[in-house]
Amino acid sequence: MLKFYAYKGCGTCRKAKKFLDEKGVSYEEIAIRETPPSAGEFKTMLAACDGELRKLFNTSGGDYKALGMKDKLPGLSEQEAFALLGSNGNLVKRPFLIGDGVATVGFDEERWTALLAG
Repeated sequence: MLKFYAYKGCGTCRKAKKFLDEKGVSYEEIAIRETPPSAGEFKTMLAACDGELRKLFNTSGGDYKALGMKDKLPGLSEQEAFALLGSNGNLVKRPFLIGDGVATVGFDEERWTALLAG
């Protein structure tokens, strides 16, 4: 089953949830702020993002800016980045959809349609 990590106050997450529901996709919804993805899930997602750590981060979020992540991120190892993301769900780009053969962050209807069709 797919895991759909989302934040209820996020408009993009609500659009993605509506999309999944309309397509009849089964998923487990997980509150990303309270229960961030695991290090293993971040590793899988990183591979799906062509190894670009920045794509896992919510770069427009307040925590990202408050922590000065723009300057810190280039110097972080994968393990350090995963530990930081796992300790602060606000830093994780959302929605975060992962499961058997599916791994994507952010919501793009065309991309999600293609991923879920395959």
